[in-house]
Amino acid sequence: MEALYIPQLVKVVDKTQVISFRERLPGLETLTPVQGELIIKHQGNYLEVKAQAETIMTLTCNRCLQNYNHRLSVDTSELIWLEDPSDRLEGAPLEREVGLEDLVESLSPQGYFHPSEWLYEQLCLAIPQQQICQLECPGIQLVEEPKANFPVDHRWSTLAAFKTQLPDS
Repeated sequence: MEALYIPQLVKVVDKTQVISFRERLPGLETLTPVQGELIIKHQGNYLEVKAQAETIMTLTCNRCLQNYNHRLSVDTSELIWLEDPSDRLEGAPLEREVGLEDLVESLSPQGYFHPSEWLYEQLCLAIPQQQICQLECPGIQLVEEPKANFPVDHRWSTLAAFKTQLPDS
């Protein structure tokens, strides 16, 4: 997906750009191409971005370490404020406290919006934190091997003799 020049969105019908896609995103290893639809609407001082997308990824189970396929899908939206970063930082101290309301995404009104980067971020956020192949996954099965009489290194013989004197617990 190509980057969109934000001032150009104002000239599009209804100030809305609809992008249907079926492609692989760089940096995201998937079995199938990411497919779906992205809607970017210019609302004056912010962009309203909506996406529906899905793909299939191979994940590794945290319990049994086996690979399994997982359908990854997103149905999300975000508001991205349009403000020039130089306006916000002009005269600001080098260190300042950042309030919760300042933790929002913002772009320059004369800049570009990169749909593939935004979609990559949304898909990464949708990857499950706890990757379990199935709810009943027992984990790694430990197999107890019979104790074999391995030859003891003569340097450890004193320790082996001491071990036989200890009571079994």
